[in-house]
Amino acid sequence: MNGTDAIALLPLILLAGTSVVVMLAIAVSRNHGLTLWLTLAGLAAAFASIWIAAPLAPRQITSLLVIDNYSLFYFGLLIAADFAVAILAYEYMVKHDIHPQELYILLLIATVGGGVLVASSHFASFFLGLEILSVSLYAMVSYLPSRRQSLEAGIKYLVLAAASAAFLLFGMALIYADLGTMEFNRMAHPVSQTERNDLLVVCGLALIITGIGFKLAVAPFHLWTPDVYEGAPAPVTAFIATASKGAMFALLLRYFCRSGAATDHRILLVLTIIAIASMLAGNLLALLQSNVKRILAYSSIAHMGYLLVALLASGELAVEAVTFYLVAYFITTLGAFGVVSVLSHTHREADRIEDYQALFWHRPALASVFTVMLLSLAGIPVTAGFIGKFYIVATGAASEIWALIIILVVSSVVGLFYYLRIIAAMYGPAEQQTAVTTASISAPTGAVLGVLTGLLLWFGIYPEPLLRIIRVVLPT
Repeated sequence: MNGTDAIALLPLILLAGTSVVVMLAIAVSRNHGLTLWLTLAGLAAAFASIWIAAPLAPRQITSLLVIDNYSLFYFGLLIAADFAVAILAYEYMVKHDIHPQELYILLLIATVGGGVLVASSHFASFFLGLEILSVSLYAMVSYLPSRRQSLEAGIKYLVLAAASAAFLLFGMALIYADLGTMEFNRMAHPVSQTERNDLLVVCGLALIITGIGFKLAVAPFHLWTPDVYEGAPAPVTAFIATASKGAMFALLLRYFCRSGAATDHRILLVLTIIAIASMLAGNLLALLQSNVKRILAYSSIAHMGYLLVALLASGELAVEAVTFYLVAYFITTLGAFGVVSVLSHTHREADRIEDYQALFWHRPALASVFTVMLLSLAGIPVTAGFIGKFYIVATGAASEIWALIIILVVSSVVGLFYYLRIIAAMYGPAEQQTAVTTASISAPTGAVLGVLTGLLLWFGIYPEPLLRIIRVVLPT
């Protein structure tokens, strides 16, 4: 790797370097505030370096990574999400009698893994980025050892993630055995050939879809999701729901565009079944929940199904719809779990619907933020979630996948019910204040929630600036 390649990789290098600096700072002094500021400074530097790397794009770095406008866009999205999660984690961890500093190292390393994923053009870098991300998440999920649920969630995620990694490796091995390559570009022609005897390729792709399905938490690979969402600390849940899934979907989008897998009718049939199962299972199972984090977990399963609808539509409009929807999903999910994080206290998370009873009458600002986030998840107009869902429907209509569109619309109507349950509780009759409704909020956390709410409404009313950026970064 020469100096030009190093400049192109500067965002990832700065993220990795920041994790080392934070680790050394912790070895010298366990200062929570200093650790946060070093983390934020490193993230800000990595975000700014995107503009330094941009003039060199597109640039292929060995056969493993490609630094182009698409990967730089997702670098920025992942870094911005990590920035918000770090601020939310600070206020959350102050409430717990535990050393919180290592959590920021894990956040930075996980972001490096996500960055490697979105820049991958080879199965080796794909697996390397996935494992860097996953190993960090194992520790983050179980970061509160005093909570039995947190440890249980960490063990479940470890076991199931290890199984999914085995599926991925076996699938990659089968594809390599048949095609003799693990580069996305070089497998484009063979994968799209359906007339040849390619049993190894088909089996390999089926195993890879299984592994990816676990990471995206789509049905029927979703069983870990509600338990991990409920057991993990709220800021960590926000990171899993956004950065982890977003990086994987960005990789999936690039792989399908480059490998020619999107032209194989067998793969499209499997993804269609997964999309339908995810939309129905996610929304129907959420109706049965009374835990807010589990509701949001099942909601995320449904949203991954919506994204698969756009992916199945194919074409430039589909890629544009997926990218816009992911941005809206990032903002909305970070805001929703941000409110849960603020209201959580030392002994447990604020994850019961009754915890939000009459929240508006005690904490009107937080209740308003949570309301906007839930309405966006439901796809109500004047929010970015509505524009994203409209784009997916328009993309599906252009490709004439009417069955998927009908299921999307019907399941979205079903989903509106469980969002309204939470909203109704927040605006219900005022009752005696609890530890949840009297929880304090710091200025940085308030600023993060305010910015997220502003962006959600801005992109819902005037999405054109974001759409112009997205059109420039479509994967090639």
